[in-house]
Amino acid sequence: MQQDEFDYIAGLLKQRSGISLTMDKTYLLESRIQPIARSHGHETVSELIKRLRSMPDPAIIHEVIQSMTTNETMFFRDNKPFERLKDKILPHFRSAEPNRKHLRFWSAACSSGQEAYTISMCLQEEMMKMSGYSYDIIATDLCDKVVEKAKQGIYSQFEVQRGLPIQLLIKYFTQAPENQWRVNDNIKRMVKFHTYNLMDDYMKLGRFDVVYLRNVLIYFDEATKTQVLEKIANLLNPPGFLMLGSAETVLGLTTRFKAFDNEPGVYVLA
Repeated sequence: MQQDEFDYIAGLLKQRSGISLTMDKTYLLESRIQPIARSHGHETVSELIKRLRSMPDPAIIHEVIQSMTTNETMFFRDNKPFERLKDKILPHFRSAEPNRKHLRFWSAACSSGQEAYTISMCLQEEMMKMSGYSYDIIATDLCDKVVEKAKQGIYSQFEVQRGLPIQLLIKYFTQAPENQWRVNDNIKRMVKFHTYNLMDDYMKLGRFDVVYLRNVLIYFDEATKTQVLEKIANLLNPPGFLMLGSAETVLGLTTRFKAFDNEPGVYVLA
């Protein structure tokens, strides 16, 4: 791939998704776009890029953008963000916000749904302690295919074995044909999935009390990280909690958040 071809695709990706690519990702870029090129009758990625440059096709561009998204996920990934939800954040609402009985959660970049369903299971497990509370969980991702999978709520044996405790599997899933497992309705109905781009206007999603934006900022440049964090701060109801990945931070990016209770990756509105 030539430099100008890489720059063209990287520019599209940055503009449409916020993802920043450097030249060391050239092989990754080519390997993911090659099947798209062939499906549209082109032998090489260069031919596809030439076509898009001369006659941009929104549908093909959409395919290219979605091919570059990373959809790695699992139930209870890293676990601590969900432990903190149960032992820090929900107790905080009970004690400091006793009159607020409806809480809204956003699983941003939800991939195939494991994070959102994990949040739902955590809330179910705490139901006795949170008597009188109701919840909404909005889960979004840029990739149409993973959002459709998330809506189905059906996972392979391998997927449920990654992070999901056996007691919760038995409690909240039903075995399905072909060695698969289906999320039970009491977990599924708490979550609404949508295809959504983090570069778009957030306010149409409504306001939230807790946002999970984990392992997403690492794909953005500094300016885009700040832009995303500022927009999230604007839609959070105080006290407003933000969950980031364990290797992510708001330091040097925004002053709108501060660490919560010295917990890594857990932030609250400043």
